[in-house]
Amino acid sequence: MSQVYAARRALLRDCCAAAGSSAALISRPANVRYLAGAAPLGAALLLGPGEDVLFCAQPPTGEPGEGRLDELLRVSVLPASGADAAVAAADLAQAARSDSLAVEEHDLTVARHSALRSAAPRLRLTDLGHAVESQRLVKDEEEIACLRIAAEIADQALGELLESILVGRTERHLALELERRLVDHGADGPAFPTSVATGPHSGRPGHRPSDRRVEEGDFLSVCLGANYRGYRCEIGRTFVIGTTPADWQIELYDLVFAAQRAGRQALLPGAAYRDVDRAARQVLDSAGHGEALPPWTGHGVGLEIDEDPQLAPAAMGKLDACVPVTVEPGVHLPGRGGVRIDDTLVVRPEADGGPELLTITTKELLAL
Repeated sequence: MSQVYAARRALLRDCCAAAGSSAALISRPANVRYLAGAAPLGAALLLGPGEDVLFCAQPPTGEPGEGRLDELLRVSVLPASGADAAVAAADLAQAARSDSLAVEEHDLTVARHSALRSAAPRLRLTDLGHAVESQRLVKDEEEIACLRIAAEIADQALGELLESILVGRTERHLALELERRLVDHGADGPAFPTSVATGPHSGRPGHRPSDRRVEEGDFLSVCLGANYRGYRCEIGRTFVIGTTPADWQIELYDLVFAAQRAGRQALLPGAAYRDVDRAARQVLDSAGHGEALPPWTGHGVGLEIDEDPQLAPAAMGKLDACVPVTVEPGVHLPGRGGVRIDDTLVVRPEADGGPELLTITTKELLAL
């Protein structure tokens, strides 16, 4: 892996050089981990001009979920508690006679940016922008393998929950059980706070579990994800509890499933982000649900659960192969409930079989 991290840093260094910066400071944790293999709390990574150095309050411990640091990377442990790793990195860049330093302005607070200027007044600070995030967009096969395992773990946890007794249990209890099962199956933890929504709560995006108890006849919407070696996936399913689904539940479920299938089928290299969104959105819009739809149909995943690309009506750009994304349309009817169906997939060309589905739990409308 050292060669992989070194190659990633070399690519970014070339990008900085082309923009006229002799050094770069990486402070966003996911970007630090992408380039260094690990991101201890508060760490900052300095690229060049002489060598690459990771500044941190404590060296990486090798704990599960922390990542494995590139063994070829020099680590500088801050001498004083409370010291700022980014400021220490800027100080070293100035001492190494760099004339400019590219920083991630979107990650820095105003106070931290001012501290950098004070610590290294001779450095010209430039904006690195989202160069690392752009580099992270297309995943290599090892990254995809981690996402695949994360998806398998999430599928296992969800499958086990579906085999248990659900009536009478609270949303909060079910969410906690799912997160425990994720860890039991090898996850470093949940990829994001698990959402369990029942009855009138079902179908709401990002619903926070409450003390409402599962009742017979409810829609039950579940959205969870596993974090495996830093890589995060997402799966969402909707079921009916304890009885044959009502006609309105079947109709709504079939509609959302058709929208989700249309979005999945549009995931091909070269497809515009907004066209994938449109494929799913127009199915729901034509049935009269356009105004209630969320502002996006899906998003990228990786070291963060919400990455580029955004599959949204105004999104600019086109998909590349080996980009993992979610497709997650849903409809919520106030006072009644709703349906969400959410998968994580990897964009693949048609010659390779089209989009690779990572989350494989059945999308059949089950009565549990």
